[in-house]
Amino acid sequence: MKPCILLLTCADRAEADKISQVLLEKKLIVCAKKSSVSSDFYWEQSIDKAEEILLIMDSSEEMFEKIEEEVAKLHSYKTFNLVALPVSKTSKGVKEWMKEGLT
Repeated sequence: MKPCILLLTCADRAEADKISQVLLEKKLIVCAKKSSVSSDFYWEQSIDKAEEILLIMDSSEEMFEKIEEEVAKLHSYKTFNLVALPVSKTSKGVKEWMKEGLT
């Protein structure tokens, strides 16, 4: 298992809650943290701004495709940005906790 941190911006708290709940229920992630963020981005030939919710999720790289598939069913954005960052080290016991919590 290769632990990773997944980042995903969502349109609002309700969408973030829905996505995190489904991913937890399907045992594709072991934890989801939610934080309000102000985003500036380039979209459809112009610079735009939005208030969003950033999901920071703990999972494994092996789960990425399944997570992406579930997010595609639930996310409101035409093009969502799901990013996986590898984790090189964790505190003691985290890998065991993740192995127990993931399918």
